[in-house]
Amino acid sequence: MFGLDLTVLGFIVLASLSAGAVAYAFLFRSLENEKKAERRLQTVKYAETDRSVVKAARDRVAEAAKRRKSVQDSLKDLEQKQKVKDQNVKKPPLRIQLRQAGMQVSLERFYIYSAVCGVGLTLLLFILGAPLIVLPGVLLAGSLGMPRWFVSFKRARRVKAFLNEFPNALDIIVRAVKSGLPLNDGIRLIASEAPEPVKTEFRRIVEAQQVGLSIPDAALRMGETMPCAEAGFFGIVIQIQSQAGGNLSEALGNLSRVLRDRKKMKAKVQALSMEAKASAVIIGALPFIVAFLVYLSNPNYIMPLFTTSTGHLILGISGIWMSIGIFVMRKMMNFEV
Repeated sequence: MFGLDLTVLGFIVLASLSAGAVAYAFLFRSLENEKKAERRLQTVKYAETDRSVVKAARDRVAEAAKRRKSVQDSLKDLEQKQKVKDQNVKKPPLRIQLRQAGMQVSLERFYIYSAVCGVGLTLLLFILGAPLIVLPGVLLAGSLGMPRWFVSFKRARRVKAFLNEFPNALDIIVRAVKSGLPLNDGIRLIASEAPEPVKTEFRRIVEAQQVGLSIPDAALRMGETMPCAEAGFFGIVIQIQSQAGGNLSEALGNLSRVLRDRKKMKAKVQALSMEAKASAVIIGALPFIVAFLVYLSNPNYIMPLFTTSTGHLILGISGIWMSIGIFVMRKMMNFEV
């Protein structure tokens, strides 16, 4: 009986194994297909994730390239505008020179003043007994030379005063922007509180805003009335920041630091060139000093230079050679920073 039970039990186990093997044989293909489908699904998900990452990276690269191209286009546009402005800075018309010098004089009135200056100087020398052959040259120099020299002198002095105060004005704008004020308020603060001529230049920006001009365009126009590279730098920084974005306070702070470094470099170059300038002044004044001392000691020895035609020729040639030497020394001593 016990042997029969073992036989039945063994038969049941074998039957179960056979049934399981048959079921596994039938279900194996479907299970394998499900695993393959799951693997394919995971592959598709990973591929989509990789595509998303690649697309995001590609979009970032495209955005950076687009921004870089925008900055390059802005720089090219600003460079073209700056070339036009540089022409006005190097050789501006007389009307622009009067504005840059801060002189509230019309062009017609300036010509009247020039004519009066020339005629007055000529009459003064005529009364003092100057030779008649010299008077036309004096009239020409008094009408064209002296008034324009005065305008150039006023223009250079105004630029120098502007450069001395401009970095301080930029620092005030930086502090205003960092404290949360808009750029417009910082510019208005400079236009009302800064010393001249910085006050006038920033007031022109405020007035340009009131007639509808944007701050970047108004800042770019500063170079028209202030003929220096530093004013152009300020307009370029504002223009690029408005188009490409960025930290305005940091950009203006860097500009202020650059302007102070330029000022230090100019002072250093001027100090290093003072020896050469002193030598040039001594060399240029030496012929006149020697001629004056010779005249005091022996007038008859040097007077033929002023009373004979040969002496006049020698004086003319000597003056030309001295002018060439002074011009060469001036070019050797002047450095653009």
